[in-house]
Amino acid sequence: MKYSKHVIFALSGIMILAAIVLLPSARIDDAKPAVVPVASGVQYEFIGRWDVDRLNQILTKDTPAFTGFPVTYPPARNAVKMYRVTYPSVIPERNNRPTIASGLIAIPETTEKSMPMVSYQHGTVLEKHTVPSFPDESPETQLMIAQFAGQGYVVIGADYFGMGTSTEKDSYMVIGSHQQACMDMYRSSLAVLAKEGIAPMQLFLTGWSQGGVVSMCFLEALEKNNIAVAAASTACAQCDGFVMMSGFLNHPRDIDAPWVSVMFILTAFSYEEYYGIPGLAKSIFTDEQYELARKIYMKEPYTEPWPADLHKLIRKEYFDPNYFAGSMYCALVQKLHAYRWQVKTNVRMYYGDIDECLTVDLARLPALYQHALGSNAVEAISAGPDANHRGTFGRAVPEWKKWFDSLRTK
Repeated sequence: MKYSKHVIFALSGIMILAAIVLLPSARIDDAKPAVVPVASGVQYEFIGRWDVDRLNQILTKDTPAFTGFPVTYPPARNAVKMYRVTYPSVIPERNNRPTIASGLIAIPETTEKSMPMVSYQHGTVLEKHTVPSFPDESPETQLMIAQFAGQGYVVIGADYFGMGTSTEKDSYMVIGSHQQACMDMYRSSLAVLAKEGIAPMQLFLTGWSQGGVVSMCFLEALEKNNIAVAAASTACAQCDGFVMMSGFLNHPRDIDAPWVSVMFILTAFSYEEYYGIPGLAKSIFTDEQYELARKIYMKEPYTEPWPADLHKLIRKEYFDPNYFAGSMYCALVQKLHAYRWQVKTNVRMYYGDIDECLTVDLARLPALYQHALGSNAVEAISAGPDANHRGTFGRAVPEWKKWFDSLRTK
């Protein structure tokens, strides 16, 4: 099967979205939008406004078409204005080298001057602009805007380093960089909201797939910095890199998606780039498929068939569990464990019983780990016996909303 540059993938912590339908553009002023500077190098620009009808179209037609699951969402009550934020940050893995990142802030069009805030961490995508700050190109972000911003929540979302308007290479699953991008986006959003005369009340976290993993990593950073989080909820979060990768290499399932190869491709090249390990990707991929893997990571056009067969993509020695466990690649993969601390915030983690990118036991692992510590802060919840990767997301979002509404400060 061949995938064009218009096919996106979303994985969670690690998956890929297949064949999406591009949705109508937001209404954008004909003139180039003005860039508004705020404190410490942060700036933002208006990129569009969606009215209630447009938001409800997302909820009733576009999202069910995207997920393949009919779900009834509470209808939008207010229009939403959207802004692209660019902000200074640093790359922890590269000795805190300065960089510029981007993200989205969606502000409800209401008379309220104090609103709750949801930080949404996006799933894996292969194109630079299939991210929050380009909402026309991101169906997952559209659902968050329609469901949350359309009902009075400020919605923010970092694009991650290498995505959106960033000039860096993709930082896929480089945890320190993800935490830094999200933290600086959050702080930048506070500056933007202050400029707009809006006071955020509570902070909630959400994320799907890769974004579920990033949400948990972000939560750890927020808790360490004593920043209060009212609640966090995820969908399809693969929070242990070693368990995930070992499973796909040594215990493949019949339902495993052909796109799981992308997690090996993106991690190999991003780890080589961000951790400074020259030749890492070459040591993992076969000579026949290395160049294709490189093009996929670099977001370059290609005509070759998608590398779905891991045995053709990855060198045979990596299928030996002992070799894999002793490799440099595995040592880096093991940095990905977004649950091994005493979680203080209440977390609900949704999973699908037939998720093609995530086993049920891996989905439950963060909750079981916390239970082993004697804590019930993290709860794993099934989205249903028929829920796959996208279906779990579609069903989880209104549950996130219902739970967050019950916790809102009155």
